[in-house]
Amino acid sequence: MSNHQHIETGHAPIKAWIHGVLADPNAIKQLRNVAMLPIVHGHVAAMPDVHWGIGATVGSVIPTKGAIIPAAVGVDIGCGMMAVRTSLTASDLPENLKGIRSLIERVVPHGRTNGGGKGDRGSWCNVPAFAEDAWKRLRPDYEAIIGKHTRLDRGSTAEQLGTLGGGNHFIEVCLDEAQRVWVMLHSGSRGVGNRIGTHFIELAKKDMQQHLHNLPDKDLAYFTEGAEHFDDYVFAVSWAQRFARTNRDLMMASILAALQQYEGLPKFTHGEVAVNCHHNYVAQEEHFGASVFVTRKGAVRAGVGELGIIPGSMGAKSFIVRGKGNPDSFSSCSHGAGRALSRGEAHRRFTVEDHIAATEGVECRKDGAVIDETPMAYKDIDAVMAAQQDLVEIVHTLKQVVCVKG
Repeated sequence: MSNHQHIETGHAPIKAWIHGVLADPNAIKQLRNVAMLPIVHGHVAAMPDVHWGIGATVGSVIPTKGAIIPAAVGVDIGCGMMAVRTSLTASDLPENLKGIRSLIERVVPHGRTNGGGKGDRGSWCNVPAFAEDAWKRLRPDYEAIIGKHTRLDRGSTAEQLGTLGGGNHFIEVCLDEAQRVWVMLHSGSRGVGNRIGTHFIELAKKDMQQHLHNLPDKDLAYFTEGAEHFDDYVFAVSWAQRFARTNRDLMMASILAALQQYEGLPKFTHGEVAVNCHHNYVAQEEHFGASVFVTRKGAVRAGVGELGIIPGSMGAKSFIVRGKGNPDSFSSCSHGAGRALSRGEAHRRFTVEDHIAATEGVECRKDGAVIDETPMAYKDIDAVMAAQQDLVEIVHTLKQVVCVKG
């Protein structure tokens, strides 16, 4: 039984899991634009965290036949989540968690300064050996990409492997329903993924110059299979997804190693449950009897039995989930609570005092610069989970006690 709403459009219908949650009319309009494209296969699926995004709607699943829309994948290619359960329990944690937060902030570069230029605190000043080693494995394919697209040969690469970034990216120490300690993080392909995404979005617009006036939105320019840049994009996007996954693996390894050395904690083991999933990406999959490219923009794959992560906000619960493989959602679920307010609106509406009250009990930043990430800027995660009961089942409920923001 699917509890989605059916939204008719001029072309492909939209199936939206938005029962009981706020769905911004601008996001629905954006979904209608996507649904008008001739390349859409069957229908477009909207997740309960759906909200307006640049180019395409965040919280959407777009199946396309013989074509890919680079702006639907976006510029944070391969952005996603990772979570690892440790053998620690709540009683093993020190009374004051500030030391743990400071430790994580020391071992993982985060945020951004100097416009991302020299001395940026979000990049390594001296690239550590583990990041160099990982980069050696990634470099040959990167050189193949920049060999053809020389404009991409600039900016940080290895300097950002194992770093967090800013915005909604975070690292958390959480407790589950049995008071076990988890480490969870959210990040993507950093500057290099952003450059690749931006470059190919512009290329798609150029390639479709003659057809742009036929598109409901020029950001929805797409590459068709067999076209000059299609294969280059598929190659570059899958490389950026690999970079993103490696980035999460390296950060997690650094955090766990640092916590194991931390004097305030007993010795522990980890890795009984580890989940590492993208939520901004494109993959070739079989749906409704056809091989299609599925773009999940702010959505997680939730095939039968597949584990995923749906985080709340800085002050809300997060969930480890198991997919139900619902065919109508193209085996997908939401990637989080979803924004209820734009960043600017959050700053206008809330004060530092509001933010402090909303993040009570969480060791995290409580200053004006993070108000755009305050819990009130997001939808109610419980309502979001209720709207997608036919997509996933909850395996663990996590509540953060430490949150590091970029």
